[in-house]
Amino acid sequence: MVPVISGFDYQRVPVADGVHLNVAVGGSGSPVVLLHGFPQTHLMWRHVAADLAAGHTVICPDLRGYGASDKPAETGPAVYAKRTMAADIVALARALGHERFALAGHDRGALVAFRAGLDHPQAITHLACLDVLPTLDMWEAMHGVGAAVGFHLYLMSQPPGLPERMIAGAADAFFGHFLDIWAGDPGAIPAEVRAAYLEASRGAVDSIVADYRASAGIDVVHDQADRDAGHRLGMPVAVLQQDWGAALGFDAAALWGAWAADLRHSTVGWGHFMAEEAPAGVAGALRDLLSR
Repeated sequence: MVPVISGFDYQRVPVADGVHLNVAVGGSGSPVVLLHGFPQTHLMWRHVAADLAAGHTVICPDLRGYGASDKPAETGPAVYAKRTMAADIVALARALGHERFALAGHDRGALVAFRAGLDHPQAITHLACLDVLPTLDMWEAMHGVGAAVGFHLYLMSQPPGLPERMIAGAADAFFGHFLDIWAGDPGAIPAEVRAAYLEASRGAVDSIVADYRASAGIDVVHDQADRDAGHRLGMPVAVLQQDWGAALGFDAAALWGAWAADLRHSTVGWGHFMAEEAPAGVAGALRDLLSR
């Protein structure tokens, strides 16, 4: 049996031509959408979602290309552009009856959330991004031997063919590597959830690579255009991050501050998979954001 978020209802919702997202919905009240990271699925939010559902309608989808959501072929760079994936989320919320909603994302989901905040400011009331830099800043921060920690970014940015074959040849070892080295508390991801993450990722190699490839191409173009135009996030923004800047030599709060007028940036010691390792802390930070 694939694990689920207890007490949540599951459905598949059409969000674009030929693309349905798998989504878990629970609770009642003002809507909050939670977007997962890599190499995970919506299950990473299971503790936080159950906590927030006491006062909110909580919506946890698998992103396009991940989990049980549809995985369209990468026929061009726009298919897995964060702009496209953000439009999926706005369409999903609208299909569930919500024109405006709060949005939180972790890792890859945070990049989708960031793009949604820039492209759809009328829809996003509050924005939270967990343990990531905006794509443009991320590439600028990666340099020297310190960039070795992000080897997967460079591997999956290569043209179609080789990275997919290499990863598919040792999928469990590849995806499991990140679950192991990024977890401050390995016990926070129990065996059945880890197995679900590996199974989902193993079945989505091509689309996961396409998502990362977009972040080395079209996503950079979109971010640069917004930077050049002086576009900023106008809604209240919360960012929770490990202290990657200390290791790689950047000021994360300053980088985020250039994008967000109303920012609360927090450096935390919870490990990368913070929604699973410190769910009470993450839920508390999201409640603080929603009160602003």
